[in-house]
Amino acid sequence: MFALQILTNGLVLGCLYACIAAGFSLVWGVLNVINLMHGTFIVLGSYLAWAAYNGLGLAPWVALLVAAPLFFGFGWLLQRGVLNRVIAAPVLVTLTLTFGLDLMLNNAMLLAFKADYRKLILEPPLGTLELGPVLVPIDRVLAMVLALALTGVLWLILRRSRVGRAIVAVRLDRDAATLMGVDVKSIYASAFAFGAAMAGCAGVLLAMIFPISPLASGAYLGKAFVVCVLGGLGSVPGAVLGGLVLGIVESFGAMAFGPEHAVTLSFGLLILFLVFRPQGLIGRRGFE
Repeated sequence: MFALQILTNGLVLGCLYACIAAGFSLVWGVLNVINLMHGTFIVLGSYLAWAAYNGLGLAPWVALLVAAPLFFGFGWLLQRGVLNRVIAAPVLVTLTLTFGLDLMLNNAMLLAFKADYRKLILEPPLGTLELGPVLVPIDRVLAMVLALALTGVLWLILRRSRVGRAIVAVRLDRDAATLMGVDVKSIYASAFAFGAAMAGCAGVLLAMIFPISPLASGAYLGKAFVVCVLGGLGSVPGAVLGGLVLGIVESFGAMAFGPEHAVTLSFGLLILFLVFRPQGLIGRRGFE
């Protein structure tokens, strides 16, 4: 029965990991840009949820309605105004640019909020859901459901909407999409904006569970890297599958070796996949 509790915790964690990585995978797969600001976007989303709840009384699930358009607009402007100027440059250039921008944003957060950890505490507490021998806090269940819903919405946008189909077309063959009349620069901005919106919304959900600090951005970025490698680059279903695998492995690994070894297990799994299956679980070999 204890193993069932651990499995449930892993599934909850995995859904949150999927939400963290979906936007990161989209940007990397479409723009060929490794967005090192992704972890900072997540932390900014957590601070937005914390400020909205403590300042305005907005519950985190309501703050999502604010975070999504706010981060979408910020991401769109950032890509069109800054990243688009070097989008055709080698990967090292865009990597260095996002690294520098991340340092600026992270230090701005340190100046504004300090390095102290903050916690969004819901009043009254939502309580605990009891499913036989399994106990799950309702706030975690709610965060899991919303994370899956957000990831599903992103998948539907990519599959059913006009801009989503254009994003997929650019991902598969940029030159062919250009010949078909797709405005590639605009699609790049839209893809980056969707990635930023997913990161901000993931931060709102994580604020319901985890403490908030600028120092957490590196850990979130690392999780996104691992999930992308596990699931396959540029794939929303791959992000879900990779997130669930990582969440379950970390949960059972923490039970076996202790929670302090969770990062070691994550990056050990990353190395194994890079060596034996670099395309991920459902990715395509040779895709760039």
